[in-house]
Amino acid sequence: MKIVIIGAGKVGELLCQDLSLEGNDIILVEKEAKTLEKILSNNDIMGFVGNGTSYDVQMEAGVPKADVFISVTEKDEINIIASVIAKKLGAKYTIARVRSIDYSSQISFMTDSLGIDLVINPELEAAKDIKKNIDFPDALNVETFLDGKLKLVEFSIEEDSILENVSILDFKQKYFPNLLVCIIKRGDEIIIPSGNDFIKPNDRVYVTGSNEEILKFQDKLGKNNKKIKSAFIIGAGIISHYLAKELLKDHISVKIVEQNLQKANRFSEALEGASVINGDGSSEETLKEENFKNYDSCISITGIDEVNMFISIYAKKIGIKKIITKLNKLSLVNILGDNSFQSIITPKKIIADNIVKVIRSLSGKRKSLIENLYRLENNRVEAVEFLIRGNNKVNNIPLKDLKIKKNLMIAYIIRDGLPIFPKGTDCIKEGDRVIIITTEIFFDDINNIVVE
Repeated sequence: MKIVIIGAGKVGELLCQDLSLEGNDIILVEKEAKTLEKILSNNDIMGFVGNGTSYDVQMEAGVPKADVFISVTEKDEINIIASVIAKKLGAKYTIARVRSIDYSSQISFMTDSLGIDLVINPELEAAKDIKKNIDFPDALNVETFLDGKLKLVEFSIEEDSILENVSILDFKQKYFPNLLVCIIKRGDEIIIPSGNDFIKPNDRVYVTGSNEEILKFQDKLGKNNKKIKSAFIIGAGIISHYLAKELLKDHISVKIVEQNLQKANRFSEALEGASVINGDGSSEETLKEENFKNYDSCISITGIDEVNMFISIYAKKIGIKKIITKLNKLSLVNILGDNSFQSIITPKKIIADNIVKVIRSLSGKRKSLIENLYRLENNRVEAVEFLIRGNNKVNNIPLKDLKIKKNLMIAYIIRDGLPIFPKGTDCIKEGDRVIIITTEIFFDDINNIVVE
């Protein structure tokens, strides 16, 4: 597909990397020559210097023939105007990143009246991700399918766990009949397990099931699934605003520490019910003064990765139950190791995954629509929810008669809103939702589950 991207910031750079690797033709427009040159040198894409709201620039970029137009500059107004112009010029599908709290209530107007096909808000999506993690205190990562009714949740298996050296078959038959182990991470190895695989101490496992069943799983593992009642948020950014509102709705006590006095005052006025403190959240003295250790959760979402890392490591040291860390540079996690952190949020990756999902679904050849896409473990595993909307070659054939690829699991077939753990006699049918877990990257078609 031909894709024009406006803006070479964090999100734009990641999109160029991801979408070019998926075989799309990318043209990047960026007003800063040095920034553009750096990205062009690292990716197999085309680009030129220019203003994304300029008619001439969009014509030169070939926007009238673009399959997808994406505007992800730092300015909401530029993204909105550029997307409206692109639609008028003939771009088939337009996407605008809009971050401002002031615009969050106007998304329907932008899509219905301005003709922008998708308005996407990284900070709002990050806040939703954090809230999902708050709901499962001992989880490392939480993803959702079937409009939130099913969860894919990552847990660490400790030594002396009841699941130590338990086979996947016994996990299902003897322990948790309503859950499925989809992924085992053992060191650097990724395993899509079969019944003969075993769970070992220090494994990280992804299990899928309903909220109720996953909470039971936490309980039987001996983990404390007591509801989070208080949140200590460091950094008063846009994510903090969206998140605090959601937490307060759920009757969770919220304290926000912000070093900038003007920001702290604005938040204090805007968030009735939250305690907002003007102070340095990376200072041990400030944290002690604000009774940091007495809070159930620490959410460090300043704009500086290193500060967020320091605060999270300190929170772990003093025993705070739930720790969520915002990081943009995931290479820092590789340096310190997975065990240094609990739950990590990367807003640019959340948005990139959402946009990749949309672009994979837009191809006219597809007879299956991607409803959800999660790229896990540094993009080495994909969890994909398909809506089956055509007569695919895998439809109406018992799964036992299909030659399913290795390292691929059909986790669920969802029919008439009811999730089914598929057996060999089950078939995929038009109208089903199907959840696939696979180590195959760029997975975009339900027909790809079988060996050619």
